[in-house]
Amino acid sequence: MALRDLIPWNDGSRDLSLHRNEPNPFLALHREMNRLFDDAFRSFDIAPFSSHAMGWPKLEVNETEKEVKVIAELPGLEEKDVNVELRSGMLTISGEKKSETEDKERRFSERYYGHFERSIPVDDIDQDKVGASFKNGVLTVTLPKSPAAQQKVKRIAINGK
Repeated sequence: MALRDLIPWNDGSRDLSLHRNEPNPFLALHREMNRLFDDAFRSFDIAPFSSHAMGWPKLEVNETEKEVKVIAELPGLEEKDVNVELRSGMLTISGEKKSETEDKERRFSERYYGHFERSIPVDDIDQDKVGASFKNGVLTVTLPKSPAAQQKVKRIAINGK
């Protein structure tokens, strides 16, 4: 028995390529496996292989001599859905985005739902003057640096030997 006799889509001819109108069984298997994984992970709050699972919400961090400013995009959320905490040199933004429909009605979704949390390390912050604002789905946290932190900067000369 020849190896080509074991190939299920081989009609005995020498050309082992698939005909254009025949479905590729490997491609069909690949599509079916992708569908099964998508269906299985859609039931979790955070899909482990989703591009949104790691790094949502998107952040922008700016630092000057006087302050650190953290801006987070939180579309579809309101102030009451978001928590901001500063503890032990770590700014944490957390909350939950709830689905507007039940899963049985949804056929396809690329939107992110569920609990989220992002932590940003910050040093030498004046905790009493930290402020936050929320407008049009954008959270802005302003963290003024303590006066002692502003004086810690020291210029170091570079020797060219």
